[in-house]
Amino acid sequence: MDERNGLAVPRTLEEVCDPGRLALLVYDMQAGVLGQIGDRDRVVDRVVEVLGAARAAGVRTVFLRHVTLPTALMGTGQLRMWRSWQRAGGAAEVVSAFPPDAGQTQLVPELRPTDREAVLDKVTMSAFEGTWLDIVLRDCGITAVALVGVATEIGIEPTARHAADLGYIPVVVTDACGAGDPEAAERALAGLRFAGDSLLTTTEEFRSALSGQRPRVQE
Repeated sequence: MDERNGLAVPRTLEEVCDPGRLALLVYDMQAGVLGQIGDRDRVVDRVVEVLGAARAAGVRTVFLRHVTLPTALMGTGQLRMWRSWQRAGGAAEVVSAFPPDAGQTQLVPELRPTDREAVLDKVTMSAFEGTWLDIVLRDCGITAVALVGVATEIGIEPTARHAADLGYIPVVVTDACGAGDPEAAERALAGLRFAGDSLLTTTEEFRSALSGQRPRVQE
């Protein structure tokens, strides 16, 4: 651990992965989203593996879901985005693709939150924008966030960048992330590597970093 001005500055993944100061963010592992991912089963298996390691170490975990508003409440930005994603001819053709109670909006059955975990609904790409996530993590003394899920190029990258801007250390478990566009995902990861404020790791390395830690006391 590096030190300056009374601050402990982590150097290694192991130092970042203190279970008491790390949170796991499971990004958009929803039925309708994973249906668009070519290697869905591989991604689910890796996320389940990471989640198991995090639970064993007592890491606080939040599941994220992307939801859509009724079209009457969609503003200009939402209508433009969904017009593009739905390849609609105009804003009048946009439909609400992920209502909160719809089947495609639900987390896949392989991932069932426990009563110690929370599900956060959002309408943005960054999990921190307009949500309760930052205030809750800060209140719990969290200093680093591990990211898994889908999609790397759509939500993982902006959440990692936003986390870094807020002062967290983002840890992207790259092989536990999926992509709708693999080339775009590689560009996103390359950008994170270049920026240097995120740690990019693998499921095996992440599990190893957690395995040597003392589990946080569960209440």
